Amino acid sequence: MEAPELPVQAEMVELVPNGKHAAALSTTALPSLAGDRFDENQRSAEMEEFLPHGAEKKQTHFTDFEGKTSFGMSVFNLSNAIMGSGILGLAYAMANTGIVLFLFLLTAVALLSSYSIHLLLKSSGIVGIRAYEQLGYRAFGTPGKLAAAIAITLQNIGAMSSYLYIVKSEVPLVIQTFLNLEEKTADWYLNGNYLVILVSVTIILPLALMKQLGYLGYASGFSLSCMVFFLISVIYKKFQIPCPLPDQVGNGTGGLNSTAASSGGHWDDSLGPQPPELGACTPSFFTLNSQTAYTIPIMAFAFVCHPEVLPIYTELKDPSKKKMQCISNISIAVMYLMYFLAALFGYLTFYGRVESELLHTYSRVDPFDVLILCVRVAVLTAVTLTVPIVLFPVRRAIQQMLFHGKNFSWIRHVAIAVVLLTFINLLVIFAPSILGIFGMIGATSAPCLIFIFPAIFYIRIMPKDKEPLRSTPKILAACFALLGVLFMIMSLSFIIIDWATGGGRSGGSH
Repeated sequence: MEAPELPVQAEMVELVPNGKHAAALSTTALPSLAGDRFDENQRSAEMEEFLPHGAEKKQTHFTDFEGKTSFGMSVFNLSNAIMGSGILGLAYAMANTGIVLFLFLLTAVALLSSYSIHLLLKSSGIVGIRAYEQLGYRAFGTPGKLAAAIAITLQNIGAMSSYLYIVKSEVPLVIQTFLNLEEKTADWYLNGNYLVILVSVTIILPLALMKQLGYLGYASGFSLSCMVFFLISVIYKKFQIPCPLPDQVGNGTGGLNSTAASSGGHWDDSLGPQPPELGACTPSFFTLNSQTAYTIPIMAFAFVCHPEVLPIYTELKDPSKKKMQCISNISIAVMYLMYFLAALFGYLTFYGRVESELLHTYSRVDPFDVLILCVRVAVLTAVTLTVPIVLFPVRRAIQQMLFHGKNFSWIRHVAIAVVLLTFINLLVIFAPSILGIFGMIGATSAPCLIFIFPAIFYIRIMPKDKEPLRSTPKILAACFALLGVLFMIMSLSFIIIDWATGGGRSGGSH
């Protein structure tokens, strides 16, 4: 195999941040960069900046190793990155869209996500870069790199905050149920603030200190198995809970009505769908109401995993674009099936009475149901094990912004993880409205990461001699970016309207 030219090879050593050097890449992945905005002198300058000690001396950047993660472990990691806490709200989304409209939207979003990952992988193949931030640098220089890094940081900090909020609110309820307590006491082990810190220190931090993302494959597999248990339980409960609900089952239907009004439930005319008469159990296939608009952005971001795609690609054993695209398609297909089944059977259990958080609806029927208690524990486990996966891209983005070109340092690796977890715990404990704030951030960063950045990076990076600006692929990419702008405007509009009317329902989605 013919070796690439020295300037390109030197650039590759740095721009593939996880140690996959140019020797591991086929020369077919390095086409002529004549149409690129960087000329030969610029690449020589980059070589001097990235390799101050000469190209012949091997440098260590962030994590220096050859990709060793298997195909299956990569599927587990990417699937775990896709699946967020939003799966608990999909039954409510179906109640506000109807089965047919929900299926159409979910299918469209899954296909769009797969296309978005295709654009990312194709762009990375053109220049041999497997870091989201460095794709931004290649496309638009330092502003592009900073924009990608900031979007990844904000999106993933918002996601981690929403996960830890679930830990903070659900763990005390699980312990209270285990102890069979009717009322919550003031003991420390029922205080969510103490418990979220305990979980962060004992479980999340050790996993976040792993050197490579691939090592979390087993944790991701276990996390996914917990969500499979959640899905099986939802399906089982559909055939156990009668419809209409009897007057007395646990707290009973009367309890459902009374607690819904006092706890911000979604069963009055202003907050969500309602059966035409009490006890109605007829599924809706197409629904449009005031809440439909809020569910569309949640579904649009149901497959957010793009910051994790390139790090997983970098750590993949015997990597290729075709292999990584296959991993992405399998992960999206698995999550698509789980999302639809969880939404369908959750909706067919409670119909118009389903709440925005599905497990709360089950608790209103019987707060001491052993199966639902086990499901809560499983969901908490899955959410907790997802946090380290989401933390990795944030740490990479911070390193790209603040420590670019530095050798890997365990001290820096550990310090960034500790600072991030400390910051997120403080947000979760002291900022009661943080979900609304990160709902706003997610409405801006998620469309950028899913739609806008992959499309405009592709348009900018793909040489014009291969694909002119008016070629079909670039026109499709431009339309894809425009769709992202429309999603951003729509999401921001819904959230602002929600805040203005005092709804406060657009908290987090992923």
